[in-house]
Amino acid sequence: MKGFLQQLFDYNYYCNKKIMQQCSGLDHVPGNCIRLFSHMLNAHHIWNHRILGTPTEFGVWDKHNIDQWEDIHYENQRTSFEIVSNTDTFEKRVEYTNSEGKNYSSVLKDILFHIVNHSTHHRGQIMMELRNSGVEPKPLDYIHYKR
Repeated sequence: MKGFLQQLFDYNYYCNKKIMQQCSGLDHVPGNCIRLFSHMLNAHHIWNHRILGTPTEFGVWDKHNIDQWEDIHYENQRTSFEIVSNTDTFEKRVEYTNSEGKNYSSVLKDILFHIVNHSTHHRGQIMMELRNSGVEPKPLDYIHYKR
């Protein structure tokens, strides 16, 4: 489980770097790309801090300037790798309060998978935004990454 989750977070890191590189090379980044990528970063940050039981710095829909993306992304990734590396059981439950103030409990492995899956979902939306603005997005399918 640990090795597989580390691979998924490597994939997530790689794909987000590709999106950041592509967006930073554009004269104009569509506003919805900034909104969605910021949301991905925020959600990853929030989930890491829920797991650790520490306060978050960001709200779910806070926007970040493109020049902040890399630092936030790196910190998210580093924290997730520490969580994965230092966990003995991925079956433990994590108690947390969601953004609507409701209390929940989820299994750690499900949360970690959700972080990657949530990012994949929003990267797809970002890629559609890029395509709709005339920019051909780079392929980010998992199998392309594994090749």
